[in-house]
Amino acid sequence: MHKSNLSHLKHIPFKFRPRIVECMKGYGVSSLAADIGAGAIVGIVALPLAMAFAIASGVEPGQGIFTAIIAGFLISALGGSKVQIGGPTGAFVVIISGVVAKYGIQGLFICTIMAGAMLVAMGLMQMGSVIKYIPRPVTVGFTNGIAVIIFSTQIKSFFGLSVDTPADFIEKMKALFGAFGTINWQTTLVGAVSLAAIILWPVKWRRRLPGSVVALVVGTLLAALFGLNVDTIGSTFGGIPDSLPAFQIPEFKWGELRGLIVPSLTIAILAAIESLLSAVVADGLIEDRHDSNQELVAQGVANIVTPFFGGIPATGAIARTAANVKNGAKTPVAGIVHAVTLLLILLICAPLAKFIPMSCLAAILFVVSFNMGDWREFAFINKMTKSDAFVYLCTFVLTVLFDLTVAVEVGMLVSALFFIRRITHSTHIDAFDREAESLENLESLDGYENPRGVMIFRIFGALMFGAADKLDGVLRGNAVPPRVVILRMRTVMALDSTAINALDRLNSKIRATGAVLLLSGTHSQPLQMIHKSGLASKIGEDNICENIH
Repeated sequence: MHKSNLSHLKHIPFKFRPRIVECMKGYGVSSLAADIGAGAIVGIVALPLAMAFAIASGVEPGQGIFTAIIAGFLISALGGSKVQIGGPTGAFVVIISGVVAKYGIQGLFICTIMAGAMLVAMGLMQMGSVIKYIPRPVTVGFTNGIAVIIFSTQIKSFFGLSVDTPADFIEKMKALFGAFGTINWQTTLVGAVSLAAIILWPVKWRRRLPGSVVALVVGTLLAALFGLNVDTIGSTFGGIPDSLPAFQIPEFKWGELRGLIVPSLTIAILAAIESLLSAVVADGLIEDRHDSNQELVAQGVANIVTPFFGGIPATGAIARTAANVKNGAKTPVAGIVHAVTLLLILLICAPLAKFIPMSCLAAILFVVSFNMGDWREFAFINKMTKSDAFVYLCTFVLTVLFDLTVAVEVGMLVSALFFIRRITHSTHIDAFDREAESLENLESLDGYENPRGVMIFRIFGALMFGAADKLDGVLRGNAVPPRVVILRMRTVMALDSTAINALDRLNSKIRATGAVLLLSGTHSQPLQMIHKSGLASKIGEDNICENIH
């Protein structure tokens, strides 16, 4: 009988090990100087983005800054990456605005806390590596869809249009185009100058002074010095607070709990995807390897804590993380400095924020939405497989026209159906053909005569629920029932419960005729499933053989 060592399948418990603890060993003055410089620059970069993402999400700009400070500090202090920068990102704009519109800001706080708990659970259950199995057409589809929605929400502010925009995308675009007669040319001028400042700012200077910060300063000065009639943060929101809010427990309503589960799960999945993708990008830049499970726990803790201080969902931010690395960050201390820098800006410069034009922030979000989308996918869509192209377009269209949650659910479902179809088509069961056997294979039957009454079948591919029914046809078309049926399993790497059930049925049919079923060359995962299900005792331990000999 085949004796397999299954010791490698034992569960390894999660250990709470923030990277900052490891990085503090041998930490010196040079590393501290590098981290302070990088963190300060990224803190300045994060300021306009934090306000812009908050406004686009339907909340006040100060809440975006609170999130960047608190979540940014916790993600760096507790995370599994050396240089990850956390805070609000564009990925959450659609889902946050939907939750706020339906359940209010208190509902968003509860939703964020629930998402944080899910992220912690993912980390503790060591699901960090599972997130990467979400198909690329789904992630690119909803990312491009989010980019289009962010762009559409800023058209009104950029041109200063006088119109109430509906939530539905089609109706919103109709209302915006119908309102272009109300365009405010002064607002548009400020937006256009801000947009030009970002695009035309020299690349060689962007590392130390990003274009978004330049646009913020230029747009604000233009509006203030010439007394332009434009909407500002002060006229729209009354400015931003000059300190962090006090700890406050969000208002909880049991009646809303069921409705918040799905958006909470969506936020958790988005946070996991973006944070781990950002960590992978950072790994490539600094030649390091992050701890994905520790990162998920840190993201979860950050999202649990920030709502108690008025914050919104947060995750790892790819652009800010890359800026952190390019400015010389060495350890998570840079991320902590980034949070402290934002806090100092909040405490010192809050009164000046009320002068920032809304069209200036709209210009920044135009650039953000363009950069976050992978628009090359449209150009190369004809080079994709038909299934991938369909999943991509389906997810993109549903994100834009309906809802991000629906888009992700449908995208994942369609991807799964196509995957099952591919598995089914790639798995086949063939009767033994001596001419097709390789003489170099150690399990070759060369030199052996196939005894009368013995049928040998080879299984190729994964034997999962989509292909398990092929086992039912093994004995069809045989006028004389065999005495022995051998299934060669050496190319079967995966087996599921549906396949186990099909094997059980096949074994019962064979035994009903007085014959015997033998399994040959069974790998560790199928072997474990066969033993765990009790099928091994039905087939007979001695009938599960190490090889065909």
